[in-house]
Amino acid sequence: MSNKVDASFQVNSWDEKPFHEIDGGPKLTRASLTKTFRGDLEGEGTLEYLMIHGKDGVSSFMGVERVVGSLGGRSGSFVLQHSGTFENGAATCTWFVVPGSGTGELGGLTGTGGFESAHAEDYPMTLEYDFE
Repeated sequence: MSNKVDASFQVNSWDEKPFHEIDGGPKLTRASLTKTFRGDLEGEGTLEYLMIHGKDGVSSFMGVERVVGSLGGRSGSFVLQHSGTFENGAATCTWFVVPGSGTGELGGLTGTGGFESAHAEDYPMTLEYDFE
């Protein structure tokens, strides 16, 4: 990838609800989030997470996020696919741009990145990207 983003995001809303609890086992939840991106990536994100909260305090999550805004001076939208864990008070997440999800001037966008952070007001993030 030839371009790197210097950006962060803020979580504006988080609505998490259990959809299955297993006696003696993990709790399964769904979380709906909205986010604001600032920096080289400017825009809004709408994210849905499916989460598995283990009895050991470790959680795993996967998600799909639509980002609408501008990246590197181009406007449009794209979708990120998330995968990560939450352990010892911190989240580690990797993501990639879903192939073919770019719209407008972001058509053909490819990329990978993620974030590592404890709960914070602003989350530094990475995204290395290119265009097909």
